[in-house]
Amino acid sequence: MSTSVDPLIVGRVIGDVVDMFVPTANMSVYFGPKHVTNGCDVKPSAATNPPKMTLSGNSDELYTLVMTDPDAPSPSEPSMREWVHWIVVDIPGGKNPTRGKEILPYVGPRPPIGIHRYILVLFRQRAPLGHVDQPTSRANFSTRIFAGQLDLGLPVATVYFNSQKEPANRRR
Repeated sequence: MSTSVDPLIVGRVIGDVVDMFVPTANMSVYFGPKHVTNGCDVKPSAATNPPKMTLSGNSDELYTLVMTDPDAPSPSEPSMREWVHWIVVDIPGGKNPTRGKEILPYVGPRPPIGIHRYILVLFRQRAPLGHVDQPTSRANFSTRIFAGQLDLGLPVATVYFNSQKEPANRRR
C-alpha cells in the first residue's frame, strides 16, 4: 500500500467519504501561499476564495473535482454529512479547475463548531460529462453516490485540510 494513503486513513477520509483507492494523479492545492497537505490547518478567512490548484495529466484527459465537509454541522453529530462546497467537471488534465465547468459554485469553509475536515476529491473521467445536474441541496451529499451516478469510479487523488471557527476579533 502506498504511504501517501495513510493520512487519509488516519483522518477517516477513507471510510467517511471515499473507499480505499490508490492515488494515480497529483493534485497541488494552495490557499494563497499556503500549500495544503493532508491534515493541515487552514483558517476559514484564508479560504474564502477557491484554492489555486494544479493537476497532473495530459490535456486530453478530463477530471471531476468535488469538495465536501463530512463533519457538518458538528463533528460529533454530522447530521448533514456530507456538505458539498464545490463541484467542477470536465477539467482538462494539467490545468487548473477554472478551465473546467463549475456545476456548484465554491463556498468556503464556515465551520460553526468543532474542527471540520474539508476534502477535495479528484476523479478521472472516462469521457466528457456534458450536462450534469446541480445537487438539489448542499446538505446530505454523497461523493460515492455522485461518482457512481457519473460512472467516475474510484478517486485518483484526494487532499484534505482541517478548519475551525475563528475567534471574533477583539480590540484592545
